[in-house]
Amino acid sequence: MFRHTFLLIFRNFRKYRTTFLINLAGLASGLACAMLICLWVMDEYRMDKLFPHDARILHILGNHHQEGGIKTALSTPGVLAEALKAEVPEVEYAVATRPPGSMPRFTISSGNEHYKARQMFASADYFKIFPFPLADGNPETVLKNKKTILLSESMAEKLFHTTHGLIGKPVTWRQEQTFTISGIFKDLPSNVTDPFDYIVSYDVYLDNFNVHWDNHNVHNFVMLKPGANVAAFDAKIKDFISTKIDVTAVTLSTQPHIDNYLYGKFTNGVQDGGRIEYVRLFSLIALFILLIASINFMNLSTARATRRMKEVGVKKAIGAGRRSLILQYLGESLLLSFMALGVALVAVYLLLPFFNKITGKELSLFADLRMTGIFLLLTIVTGLLAGSYPALYLSGFRPVTILKGQFTSSIRELWVRKGLVVFQFSISIILILAVIVVFLQLRFVQSKNMGYDRENVVYFFKEGKLQDDSRQFMQRLREIPGVVNASSATGNLTTHWGTTTGVEWPGKPKELNVEFGCQAIDFGLIETMGMQMAKGRAYNPAFPTDSSAVIINEVAAAEMGFTDPVGKQVEFWEEKVTIIGVVKDFHFKTIHKAVTPWIFYFRPDQTGAVVARLAPGDQQATLLRIEALFREMNPGSVPDFRFMDDDFQTVYVSELRVGVLSRYFAGLAVIISCLGLFGLAAFTAERRMKEISVRKILGGSAAHIVLLLSADFTRLVGVAVCVALPLGYLITRKWLDGFAYRIELQWWYFALAGVLALVTAWLTVGSQAVKASRVNPVQHLKD
Repeated sequence: MFRHTFLLIFRNFRKYRTTFLINLAGLASGLACAMLICLWVMDEYRMDKLFPHDARILHILGNHHQEGGIKTALSTPGVLAEALKAEVPEVEYAVATRPPGSMPRFTISSGNEHYKARQMFASADYFKIFPFPLADGNPETVLKNKKTILLSESMAEKLFHTTHGLIGKPVTWRQEQTFTISGIFKDLPSNVTDPFDYIVSYDVYLDNFNVHWDNHNVHNFVMLKPGANVAAFDAKIKDFISTKIDVTAVTLSTQPHIDNYLYGKFTNGVQDGGRIEYVRLFSLIALFILLIASINFMNLSTARATRRMKEVGVKKAIGAGRRSLILQYLGESLLLSFMALGVALVAVYLLLPFFNKITGKELSLFADLRMTGIFLLLTIVTGLLAGSYPALYLSGFRPVTILKGQFTSSIRELWVRKGLVVFQFSISIILILAVIVVFLQLRFVQSKNMGYDRENVVYFFKEGKLQDDSRQFMQRLREIPGVVNASSATGNLTTHWGTTTGVEWPGKPKELNVEFGCQAIDFGLIETMGMQMAKGRAYNPAFPTDSSAVIINEVAAAEMGFTDPVGKQVEFWEEKVTIIGVVKDFHFKTIHKAVTPWIFYFRPDQTGAVVARLAPGDQQATLLRIEALFREMNPGSVPDFRFMDDDFQTVYVSELRVGVLSRYFAGLAVIISCLGLFGLAAFTAERRMKEISVRKILGGSAAHIVLLLSADFTRLVGVAVCVALPLGYLITRKWLDGFAYRIELQWWYFALAGVLALVTAWLTVGSQAVKASRVNPVQHLKD
């Protein structure tokens, strides 16, 4: 029986080759898309999930209570971890860290080997909370001594060309301090969100940077004792900072460390999404594309049901039950689904390098055996879903009616088929609209005037001798051919800068708490960045009093209630300073949020980043000249050049990836939908061939026949447009609401999405209609 059923399935595949190929292509495309998305989703979910005790590791968050609501930050005071461990009994271990993503890369050296590498500052309990495996060294003691350093295996290979016998060897850091290697840790796995190349004791950070209860610049983690209640712990530490200083507008809360990556967005102090939104979005896209592919199978199988009536009738007449017929047709769809799986696996294997490049990941097809089970489950579910309706429909035919030739398609069958086509194209139209809106918003982001000119601006960080005195270096830098202008600041405008609430002005309410972005700068920074002054002037060497002056932006002036701020005195970090200028508003990081009040202060000795504007043209030669000067004046160190425009792109990397992926997935959804439409149009033309022949003999034109065959499908796509556009509006509106500055939805976006869907459908159906209109009527009227 099984052999008989198997032969029937293959004979049907061979007999209806066009339908078979359309279904195979659709299911294979859908499965390939779902498999790629599944690989990406699984990788997203495993980020930072590393240890058995992950559930007990909490990241301490700072909730800054400001005029516009609560701002939640990952950084908290650098003295917090030690205090929590000493004073809160629920804490088993606590660690203070300064991760690499929040700081520039520093030079690490051994002999003649010098590398810019990602450093992590971590206190003594780090390996008790995050027990990354060590290739050498004792995890209990590796961070006890302030003069020690731990290297990754890769870093050790670069510096010493080996990973063995390195304990006790010296390493120079920033050309300033010499550390002794206390351990070698194995290279971090790919699911660490902020990887690092070496670890330095947190005590070194305390020696080099300003750390106190009102300075929130460190990531603090605790590991609770087994059985400790997280909610009770949160309540206990909420007002912990207020017990340490007299005035603070910051309360504490926690988030599981494993949630930081996916759930990193907070609104008014409450967790409100993050990367998880994109994970859910693409999971839905995968599901919908599989549904579209399955609908093709359902529609084409039920549309061609009349071709299989006699088979069903004969089987039922000789005793076949409905259950055996259902199993046969489900077996047919499952077999097709597994054949599609084979094609999909080949497609995924070929597409994976390209997909990795888009997503910025290193995904592998069978790196995790669990993925094999997931792929098989996807295939089985897809096969059962695709074959469920046809199996139930075909097995329900009455044998007497079939064998007497009295069977006709039911109204319900036609409505189901039409409804499925409408569903297919509704999803496709929503995806087309999403692609249009995402593309235009990203173009708006790229072209929006950010308040400064980021083109041709390079920056790098001082260290070693330059950190102590960079005046001569800056003077010679400005004289290098190809350097238009140069200055320095605490960081660049997209990644490295500080914030403060330590600004007071006349008339400020006592309860008002305003957070300012702040940067120390040197002469020429505003000019180098191409910023525009709204009022007053920039810093100028001709004015010795500029050392006690500040420059604010327009938002800061409005916040202070000053219509003419120039000349006004304010208090900045408990020091009286004078406002000498107002710079036009600029977006210091992202247009997801409104422009923040900003204050520049003149402290060249506190600036860490050199910013230079290069002349267009041979910039590589200019960079080589800058590097030669850097090495000459700071032997043993290497500059780490970064272009500000590249940093700007990384701020929107998630949106850019969504934009690229959505284009491909939307295109795939449209193609699969059109495959189904193509098959239905071909079947409709074949079924109505006698009618077409009669019409041609009676004088019907080719255009009339094309219009006749296209009309039904045009109506279906028209209904899909009416269903999809309102839903598309709600979805795109919600996405755009994540940007403080965004495009406005225009009517023509929706019109374009609808027209594209209609034109695509017309081209698909029209090709079959034109083919049908050219047949010789005599051939079909002879039958």
